[in-house]
Amino acid sequence: MKNIKLLGLPLLLLVFITSCSSVRVLSDYDQKADFNGYKSYAFYKTGIDKAQISDLDKKRILIAIEEEMSARGFVKSETPDILVSIFTKEQERVDIFNNNFGWGGGWGWGGGFGPGWGWGPGLGWGWGGGNNVSVSTQGSLYIDFIDMKRKELVWQGKGEGTLANTKSIAKKEARIREFISQILEQYPPNVVAMK
Repeated sequence: MKNIKLLGLPLLLLVFITSCSSVRVLSDYDQKADFNGYKSYAFYKTGIDKAQISDLDKKRILIAIEEEMSARGFVKSETPDILVSIFTKEQERVDIFNNNFGWGGGWGWGGGFGPGWGWGPGLGWGWGGGNNVSVSTQGSLYIDFIDMKRKELVWQGKGEGTLANTKSIAKKEARIREFISQILEQYPPNVVAMK
């Protein structure tokens, strides 16, 4: 019984830590858009100015987008085929680790995106009591592609994940690049444009 308790906790923590670091990605698109016709882009300043994040983080996001767009063969232009805009949403995520003796122990989390979940009743971990609570910021970054000629949104990518509260600028920039890269992996959609 003691071995089960000791082996279960590291596995549980590994699953928890791994799930916090991933970026969940979704995308949507206009089925009538000709994605093969888009070769150049510019940033949509009006939309970007409305994003409620620091100017430094906006700059980091735009640099990461420029790098990804360039890697995909896009050229920044004064007369672009598409405009690129961003916006963000964030909310607090509360993680609770319930550390009780005996039956009824378990862990779970609430808040964030979707309903909370947890296990119980089950065996407790066999030491201490009380709850350990961790609060982190759950963020969503949206990237919009707007057709210049049609003046319509043709593609939207969304990345959701935990934003690290870190003093390390290098770690923050790496996390932003990870968000951008995983979102833009969804572009272009794997469809044939309908005319």
